[in-house]
Amino acid sequence: MSTAWLAVVALLIARAVRQRHLLTVLAPCEPAPYTAPSVAIVIPARDEAANIGRCLAGIVAQTYPASRLSIVVVDDHSADATLAIATAVAAKHPQVSVLRSPALPPQWVGKSHACWIGARAVGEGADWLCFLDADVWAEPSLVASAMAAATAHNLDLLSLAPRQELQSFAERLVMPCGLYLLAFCQDLRSVQAPDSGEATATGQFMLIRRAAYEAVGGHAAVRSAICEDLMLARAVKRSGRRVLLQDGRRVLATRMYTGWMPLWIGISKNLSEMLGGSRRTVAFAFAALGLAWAAIFVPVADAAACLSGGTPACWALLPAMLGSAAAFGLHIAGAAYFAIPPWYGLLFPLGYSAGAAIALDSIRRRWSGRISWKGRAYP
Repeated sequence: MSTAWLAVVALLIARAVRQRHLLTVLAPCEPAPYTAPSVAIVIPARDEAANIGRCLAGIVAQTYPASRLSIVVVDDHSADATLAIATAVAAKHPQVSVLRSPALPPQWVGKSHACWIGARAVGEGADWLCFLDADVWAEPSLVASAMAAATAHNLDLLSLAPRQELQSFAERLVMPCGLYLLAFCQDLRSVQAPDSGEATATGQFMLIRRAAYEAVGGHAAVRSAICEDLMLARAVKRSGRRVLLQDGRRVLATRMYTGWMPLWIGISKNLSEMLGGSRRTVAFAFAALGLAWAAIFVPVADAAACLSGGTPACWALLPAMLGSAAAFGLHIAGAAYFAIPPWYGLLFPLGYSAGAAIALDSIRRRWSGRISWKGRAYP
């Protein structure tokens, strides 16, 4: 068993490293020329008072030509100061406009509706649409760099995965494990292949050619999807167009959750959909849970048997300890990557345990027939 444990750890580490190398890092580039394509940034915002000011500060400071860039904030019935903050920014920056979303129609998810309202408001004046979450903040070169990459790769949709800013104990414990799990499960080479019908994307940043957006029906075509970003990316790709996810950590950052409750609700609302359904979610949850705690129990069991006089167990202790050391080393390296204290890497069995509980709760929410998010319940 110890040799098998070492082999499994080696395979998982190799897979995670390979996946990381498959996600190209978007490099910051020089300002775009004044003849660059026109871009309209749509920012859906619901109760984002803590984030919208910082988000807009980064967007209005873009090196992209101001004459070719417009910014639309769609306030989705916020109960806090989101609208007031966005309106104050718009008063100082003519390229920023603020809309209030009308009442949410039946069968629509709030974010898709706000994005759709923003895209409709832009009209035909933009060559590209950029959908940006309010909880992200951008470096000045973001739009210019994204447009350069989209042009260089002849893309119709470019999505960027931002750098994760992790501050609370809950974020630091769970988020790295969740991202590792995606690295273990996903096959980026296959999903990102041009001839694949699958796609991967994050709604935190999606730059899409206006013609492609209109051709697939835009957010109206995915109006009821909780994972609207993934569904929209698939629709674009299955229409014969090019879709790519890149690592945007050098130009984009986010803090998605601020503690246990927002993290738990935010992840559980769509985790089972992201992992491919209830059965796959259960399988991944229990596999992750078992492998995480095996890093402790396998060498402990071999050490106990060895001390009891079992010679084979003494021989088995070496691969067991090597496998566990590699597992802990991987997560300590992950802590360094996320710029958090290295001792969080020692707590990864607890992180996967919390993640498994969130996964099971995600299934429960789907089976209940209602998913809640930001004060709304969706079927």
